[in-house]
Amino acid sequence: MTTTELITDEARFATMGDEWNELLAASASDVPFLTWEWLYTWWKHLREDRTLHIVTVRDGERLIAIAPLALRPPRLGRLQPHRVLEFLGSGLVGSDYLDLIVRRGADRAALTALAAHFGDAGVVAELTRVRPQSSCASVMSGQLDEAGWTVVEEQTETCPYLDLAGHDWESYLQTLGSSHRYNVRRRVRNLEKSFTVEFEECTEPRRVACLDALVQLHHLRREQLGGSDALHTDELVAFHRELTEHALKCGWLRLYVMNLDGNPAASVYGFLYGGVYYFYQSGFDPGYNKFSVGLVVLAYSIRRAIEEGVAEYDLLHGNESYKYRWTSTQRPLVRLALYPPDRTGRWSLKLAGLKATLKSLRGSRDEAEDGSCRAA
Repeated sequence: MTTTELITDEARFATMGDEWNELLAASASDVPFLTWEWLYTWWKHLREDRTLHIVTVRDGERLIAIAPLALRPPRLGRLQPHRVLEFLGSGLVGSDYLDLIVRRGADRAALTALAAHFGDAGVVAELTRVRPQSSCASVMSGQLDEAGWTVVEEQTETCPYLDLAGHDWESYLQTLGSSHRYNVRRRVRNLEKSFTVEFEECTEPRRVACLDALVQLHHLRREQLGGSDALHTDELVAFHRELTEHALKCGWLRLYVMNLDGNPAASVYGFLYGGVYYFYQSGFDPGYNKFSVGLVVLAYSIRRAIEEGVAEYDLLHGNESYKYRWTSTQRPLVRLALYPPDRTGRWSLKLAGLKATLKSLRGSRDEAEDGSCRAA
């Protein structure tokens, strides 16, 4: 018999690590952004005004599912007068592939129980950065749709990724366009002729110093682009200070600093987890622009991933043009908005439509202004 439990106590969340990660490893949703380490650290530093809303499902004593959720209070200034359920890890921290965590082989019972919980709660849900179709959240949303809920699915981002299975560095380079392949080789060769290059993989006791270097290099780079929206608050930096400690102990931290003649010039921050390298963040000193250190440090990290036997290098969400010089393959992410079949759901759905209309009008106005400038 399946039973559900709602967990709202942070102290209880703090004790769930072993059981949480065992379930995650036995699920189809196993990514670093759903580990207990990532989500509990997020909760400690980045929860803002949310309240905890973790739902567990058990078959007898056996844990078969976790819905890692938080309840966001109304935000009247954003035309959101009702509470909203969302995934732990939402927001600016940049968690991708968020999902319900369901044990393989127990999908039907677990998702039926979770759909029933959503039905009883009667709260609007906004589930972001979800894989369409293949995610447990998508399957559950289909069950809610059949129960009379309104389900709105919107593609929001894409994640470019490199298929490295069976490749060495040279064979991977052959998959690139000829001009980019030539540029990579030339830039690496020129840098190594001009400097003593050290590609440092950061461990203790250098972890914090390397993270500080990444943050500094990231801001130096982003100053040219109008500022950072990734490492720009004390809370975000504190999250990564603690998270990198957990990740290093777990063996999946991959934080690199490229030093030129002993000076940090570029950095890459990611995670090697489940045979996949997840490229999370980078930075470089624009003073080395003529040497294309941003390109070279990424090349070094890809080569290191191949040397470690990585099957896939995931560049995560973002449509930056540099990512698509390395690959043409990508997977979409969607936002699932779930509206219950009651007055709250109907009212929230109308407000969501109004917000979309206002956003469209603002976009049309901005395009018109931009167009007039271009015409001039």
